[in-house]
Amino acid sequence: MIKPLSPVALTLVAALALPAAAPAKLARPTDKDTATAMPAGAPPVPDSPAGDKSTPVPPTLPGFTAYVLMDATTGVIMAEAAPTLSLPPASLAKLMTAHIAFQALHHGSLKPDQVVPVSPDAWRAGGSRMFIDPTSVVTVDQLLHGLIIDSGNDAAVALAEQIAGSQDAFVQLMTKQAGDIGLTNTTYINVTGLPDPALHTTAMDVAKLSQIILQDEPEILNISKQQSYTYNGITQASWNPVLQHDSTVDGLKTGLTKESGHCIDATAMRNGMRMIAVVMGGPTWHASTAAIESLLNYGEKFFTDASVATAGSKIDTLKSTDLDDGSVDVGPAKTLVLTLPADAAKKITHSVTYTAALDNGVTKGETLGTITYTLDGKTIATVPAVALADAPPASMITKLQRKLSKMF
Repeated sequence: MIKPLSPVALTLVAALALPAAAPAKLARPTDKDTATAMPAGAPPVPDSPAGDKSTPVPPTLPGFTAYVLMDATTGVIMAEAAPTLSLPPASLAKLMTAHIAFQALHHGSLKPDQVVPVSPDAWRAGGSRMFIDPTSVVTVDQLLHGLIIDSGNDAAVALAEQIAGSQDAFVQLMTKQAGDIGLTNTTYINVTGLPDPALHTTAMDVAKLSQIILQDEPEILNISKQQSYTYNGITQASWNPVLQHDSTVDGLKTGLTKESGHCIDATAMRNGMRMIAVVMGGPTWHASTAAIESLLNYGEKFFTDASVATAGSKIDTLKSTDLDDGSVDVGPAKTLVLTLPADAAKKITHSVTYTAALDNGVTKGETLGTITYTLDGKTIATVPAVALADAPPASMITKLQRKLSKMF
């Protein structure tokens, strides 16, 4: 029977595994030390689905397999290349592991300070680790840090077993979640992203999942923005190299195996616009960091989030003799933000079409018609037009007086 190592022994083993001259802080491997990326062919053809005639073509990234640049607020794709190509995700698969863990926290089935038992399977998990063992006293919060910052396979297994009872059961949860949120080109086989021929995703699905996580569990950024994490006396630098080069970047995850190449899923806030940039199949961490920066710079320079409509704001006045006051102010039913080419926002026009009968008056919030927003002659969005106040119907006497006034 294998006797579990104590935390002190594990720390010693980890230290002995380093070169003799290594500092106390565990640095990430250099590009020379990491796995060889996927064989590079011709770079995928870039496209900008959200661009117009004046928008430059997105960057061509030689040596990369696929990429996606998404606006995290609107979901609009500003740039893409081979976005639906099936690829191994490596540790990007841990995004779904984290998503389900945060859901459990929100539902109350997990608590941040809850101590999680570490099974032999979690302890023996290969690849990147946060160095837990069956004698560890480790909390959910610590495991999430180890999962996201250290990319700990041991942390992934421990969380999966705590949430679902077993890794297999947790993979079923991952599969269900993928189906529920429309990740149609993703198949999960394990909780860690370790290589398996059946494990695959796409740059587009990674971006979609990241958008959902940012919307539903934005607290992940409090972890993913950290450049290092210390557990049990072992400090490890974040696997995300972009954090050290760009202060606007505060997440999310990376992945690296021989099969996947150097993958980075990064998010950044620039000029009030949150973007998600995913690059897959990169040759080195240095090249992948440069690719992320190139995409973020492209999005920042050539696109903007335009607040086209604000719920509750007046956009028109509907005049009618059927109303007691003769008119009612009208506005959009909801706030509408559109991701547009930077030079296009000022060209948007709108029109209002009224369809409601007004004989019985209107109540505040009642839908009266549709507001149509147009750019270069093309409809880009529609929003219900609603009454901004109550407007009682005109009395018979008032209607008669108005008719008489038109006659004389």
